[in-house]
Amino acid sequence: MALSKLERRLRIKKRIRKVSFGTAERPRLAVFRSNKEIYAQIINDTDGVTLVAASSRDKGVSIDGNKIDQAAAVGKALAEKAVAKGISEVAFDRGGNLYHGRVKSLAEGAREGGLKF
Repeated sequence: MALSKLERRLRIKKRIRKVSFGTAERPRLAVFRSNKEIYAQIINDTDGVTLVAASSRDKGVSIDGNKIDQAAAVGKALAEKAVAKGISEVAFDRGGNLYHGRVKSLAEGAREGGLKF
């Protein structure tokens, strides 16, 4: 029986989360992509705390252009906030999405902003 797109993504997400764990030294950069928006947050899984968050809905982030440009802007904004809090290295968690399009653009924007992963 064929899996639906959602079931497949959730299965991949579970597989990624088995190995991707955010610590205080290297928190996890989690990405969530909906049809309209993109959200990213840096999480310390040891304490269960979100350290930094950014999304395409934030006032300073949303720019005119296509969704890929918006994702890059979210990545840069997240990286700026993280660097201001003293976070330079993260573990990337694509949330079961393919590393392509908006997810890739967000990752490249975060790298431009100064995050290492």
